[in-house]
Amino acid sequence: MRFELIDRVTEHDDSRLVAHKNVSAAEEYLADHFPGFPVLPGVMMLEALVQAGRALVARVTDADQRPTRPLIVDLVRNIRYGNMVRPGETLVVEVTLKKHEPGDDAVKPTWEFTGVGKVNDQIAVQGKFRLTPLPDEP
Repeated sequence: MRFELIDRVTEHDDSRLVAHKNVSAAEEYLADHFPGFPVLPGVMMLEALVQAGRALVARVTDADQRPTRPLIVDLVRNIRYGNMVRPGETLVVEVTLKKHEPGDDAVKPTWEFTGVGKVNDQIAVQGKFRLTPLPDEP
């Protein structure tokens, strides 16, 4: 199963991307989180930040420099959750690229981000994370 959480990108430049996630009552996982009081799970808010980070890397990296393997979460720090996100609301995520290490034969490339997700200008999620390409099969 694949969760595409970014509905649209509204802004981006070389180091920043803003995207929207419209939360719908039709999303399967909301039925169990929580019955009678559906809210977007925190891990899905984090995943929306990660997907926005991947989208930024794809937009700002030259085609010949893009990783050939999918980008995965390598590190998550200082994640904080605030307001809940309910069906009918839009989570607006903004990620900022803070550091990029291109890597070499011995070290994987990395992209470090800060991210924040808001609903009606109120913070729902914020934190830092790092993406790196999925390791090659041994």
